[in-house]
Amino acid sequence: MQAGLAALAPMSSASLTPAQIVTELDRYIVGQGKAKRAVAIALRNRWRRQNLPPELRDEVAPKNIIMIGPTGVGKTEIARRLSRLAQAPFVKVEASKYTEVGYVGRDVESMIRDLTELGVNMVKAELMAQVQEKAERLAEDRLLDLLLPRTGAEPFGSASLEQVTAGASREATLDKLRAQLRAGRLDERMVELETQQQTMPMIEVLSGQGMEEMGIHLKDMLSNIMPTKTRRRRVRVADARKLLAQEEAAKLVDMEDVVAQAIRRVENSGIVFLDELDKVAGRQSAAHGPDVSREGVQRDLLPIVEGSAVTTKYGVVRTDHVLFIAAGAFHVAKPSDLIPELQGRFPIRVELEPLTREDFVRILTEPRNALVRQYVELLKTEGVTLRVLPEAVDAIAEIAMRVNESTENIGARRLYTVMEKLLEDISFDAPDLPGKELTIDAEYVRQRLAEIWRDQDLSRYIL
Repeated sequence: MQAGLAALAPMSSASLTPAQIVTELDRYIVGQGKAKRAVAIALRNRWRRQNLPPELRDEVAPKNIIMIGPTGVGKTEIARRLSRLAQAPFVKVEASKYTEVGYVGRDVESMIRDLTELGVNMVKAELMAQVQEKAERLAEDRLLDLLLPRTGAEPFGSASLEQVTAGASREATLDKLRAQLRAGRLDERMVELETQQQTMPMIEVLSGQGMEEMGIHLKDMLSNIMPTKTRRRRVRVADARKLLAQEEAAKLVDMEDVVAQAIRRVENSGIVFLDELDKVAGRQSAAHGPDVSREGVQRDLLPIVEGSAVTTKYGVVRTDHVLFIAAGAFHVAKPSDLIPELQGRFPIRVELEPLTREDFVRILTEPRNALVRQYVELLKTEGVTLRVLPEAVDAIAEIAMRVNESTENIGARRLYTVMEKLLEDISFDAPDLPGKELTIDAEYVRQRLAEIWRDQDLSRYIL
């Protein structure tokens, strides 16, 4: 069991120390060192727990995190990059989408069902990749049977194939075909494939507690009853080879093993990013009781975060060791407005810092997916060489900061609107400017944007 659990953590994330995790996050996210350290420690603790003795492993609860900060400072980006780094089942949900038990809408248990579905797909993809080589050989054999049927009544011939002597054996002909298939000489030839399709009616169940789960079981039951429909398709050999390889790989993978591995991985390595938690923070006073749609969702969330058994179509999944990372702006409500029991389940609080003008300059130029680089590469596809001078980057950052101060502060997202408006004409005319070199300097930025951000009423609509 010890070896089995150790295998649940992907090797790439297990080998990363907290410092290395922060370094990886730094490649995409500017600043927010405290939040990066918190999530790095939480991720490393997953690996540490799985290496504990069995009697202690179940006693170590995950240290859930609340990230507090205004919109556009990097909360969601940290979670998104963390999920890729962890290579663990990860789902991002908005707390405001859920309703209290008994009301129409999604119940909180559906986030664990979504997480399990992702875990199953992840494990299935990994196991299919392991048998891909064997699946491709089997697909090749099936494809050769389609190209050279076993009837033998009709002589085989095609203009795209090399001539095979009349007295040649089937094995010799197959070898010749196999060589041509691997060389790609038959890719454009058409073959007929039989594909199976499940005739399933569309079912959507939205109601009170338990009804969503009933909908899942109803779909599974109908999938076993409804007949399988076979359809013949004419496809190119190159496409047929891919389709047959996928089909053979699916046959080689044991779905029971996939589900068992996926449930273990979800239970021990799963991460739920719960955004907009402040939207369900209950606000009550002597004159106004608890808000049903807010505090009710919190009370439904509590057993999931504490650890409970959730029924999914793949079986029962326990949430005792699922890591929950919550986030919210908390402008109006505060973390202290959450019900005390839920507060206690998020022991780590991290406040993200507002972005400065210097942060904007770094966001525009430093990360791997830096905004300036994105536009340079996009225009390069049209044959246009775009150069953005450092002075222009400073001017863009300055204007974005001033617009944030004078209107709604949406953080780094303001850079997207500013950049899009700045390069609007160039992006429109780019197909007509192949081979042209364009340089963006501070003067160009001021000419394009200065009048807009100075006019407060206009900037509210445009920037």
